[in-house]
Amino acid sequence: METDAAWGDDVYQPDGSEVQDDEGLLDAEDTLIDEGVRDPFDEGYSPPERPRAVESTGVTAAEQLHGESLDERLAKELPDIAPPEGDGIGDTVDTDGEVLDNEVGGARAGRLVAPDEGVREDHESHLVAYDVGIDGAAASAEEAAVHIVEETVETE
Repeated sequence: METDAAWGDDVYQPDGSEVQDDEGLLDAEDTLIDEGVRDPFDEGYSPPERPRAVESTGVTAAEQLHGESLDERLAKELPDIAPPEGDGIGDTVDTDGEVLDNEVGGARAGRLVAPDEGVREDHESHLVAYDVGIDGAAASAEEAAVHIVEETVETE
């Protein structure tokens, strides 16, 4: 066997003199996705929780050629179940849900930052934070749980 034989990616490697149109991220105005951030590099990426289609039939060429049996197709079917009448709690069906009231706002808050911004001395530690807007990356569970509630003035 020759040691000079080229394999795989060694056959053709671009030298950089060619124009690379697909290099990097698209500008925000060139995409249909609007996550509310100016710079697309600020967005995070959440990978899928499990591999797609690895455990299903029809992934290989042989499976695609033969197709699925009727038993395999019927096993994937889900019965049509009508949702139960309202359980009176929250906004989801068949769970404890979240009780709907005016104490929980509908608008989500953004990132919370302390007055010292994490770099200066803070005299009100853990008591005060400011909303600096929604980050392009995924929010932590604590930040996603914070909602904006309209302030009401109680008159006596």
